[in-house]
Amino acid sequence: MKVRSQFVCQQCGATYNKWVGQCNNCQAWNSLVEQVVEPEIGKKSAIEKGKQSGKKLEFVKLKTIVPSDKKARLLTEFPDLNVVLGGGILMGSVSLLAGQPGIGKSTILMQISAEVAKKHDVLYISGEESAGQVKLRAERLGANSERLNFASSTSGNDIAKTIESGEFDLVIVDSIQTLAMDEISSAPGTVSQVTNCGNLIIRAAKATDTAVIIVGHVTKEGTLAGPKVLEHLVDVVLNFEGDRYGGFKTVRAVKNRFGSTNEVAIFEMGETGLKEVQNPSAALLAERTNTDGSIILATLEGNRPILVEIQALATPSNFGYPKRTASGFDINRLNLLIAVIERRTKLKLSDKDIFINVVGGMKLNDSAADLAVCMAIASAVAGRKLGEEYVVFGEVGLGGEIRSAFRADQRIAEAKKLGFLHAIGPATVHDKFVIPAKDLRETLIKYVK
Repeated sequence: MKVRSQFVCQQCGATYNKWVGQCNNCQAWNSLVEQVVEPEIGKKSAIEKGKQSGKKLEFVKLKTIVPSDKKARLLTEFPDLNVVLGGGILMGSVSLLAGQPGIGKSTILMQISAEVAKKHDVLYISGEESAGQVKLRAERLGANSERLNFASSTSGNDIAKTIESGEFDLVIVDSIQTLAMDEISSAPGTVSQVTNCGNLIIRAAKATDTAVIIVGHVTKEGTLAGPKVLEHLVDVVLNFEGDRYGGFKTVRAVKNRFGSTNEVAIFEMGETGLKEVQNPSAALLAERTNTDGSIILATLEGNRPILVEIQALATPSNFGYPKRTASGFDINRLNLLIAVIERRTKLKLSDKDIFINVVGGMKLNDSAADLAVCMAIASAVAGRKLGEEYVVFGEVGLGGEIRSAFRADQRIAEAKKLGFLHAIGPATVHDKFVIPAKDLRETLIKYVK
């Protein structure tokens, strides 16, 4: 029998009869991989037979169902991570943890396994590392519980069967991209393998009320590798972000069926593994020197208020086109703010290279960082500095107006706790601690001295 193949996009799952350079569905380049189509022998569809193969569903009264949130949760050694998870790891839930290579995914999962194994049976399954490698990490992190077990496998069928046994309360699968099903001929990591292996594991977890954490790889753009359907199938999607070479690392939930997606856990890597940062604001400001181009921003990481230092550097451009570089801040937003500064103030930035850095490896997605970035740029260009007693927050509009910020009361409380005397912020905030700022030009003239 002749073997037929098709080409499947690894980004969106679209299929083609022949290879093309760009997927017409998701516009991704070089994402098509050839896969063998399994022949169907002697099979007819239910429609052709004129019969239905299904059966009547068993149903119960809705009011008799016990909600999953009422069940006991598995607690990790990190209180903030428990909050991100909605109170801990729910029995029967499937969580997906994604992050850059080397950021610490295996480390944090081994620490979670060690803590949970003090009271529950845990199985750590690795498809990437040998038993010896995992043992070395476990010894370094002090994971020596009798109830912590290890298995090495890349078979999705075997892993699902093991979960179906119901012997374990928590199963770690590292990682989904290394798994393959016996019934599918394509290579591990392809759309069909990831989707079907994910389905197998999720069904087994739900059937036995076993908590499962799956590790997922990310693309070079930072998005979760594989089909988007995997994120829809799981209960919780966690993003592990930060600089793998140093600085703070954050875990945030971008999807959570059992809790809020506004919480964040902040970690730093030490010799004995990851540790939660109890007071990130104090740690970020410990080495700060008040120079021109340095502004303290009152921002939010999820629901947690944090004070971070925004640094700006402006130098004369040696080329015809000025350079703009940002670390921890959106470059498109930076270009927009530079345009607002040039249009609404008297500062000329067209002949200057501008560099922005968020200290500590933090990545800002807060629109209230606009005013701090603008003041840092103005301070660097003018060679003047802001007083040490000020923190700054507020969104900047295209007209140069200062707009309101989300959860201003939490930002103010954090600034007061660390000894700051005033905050420069939107005029809509009614607090004596806040000096109202309505217009960008007036604010720069008045406070950047």
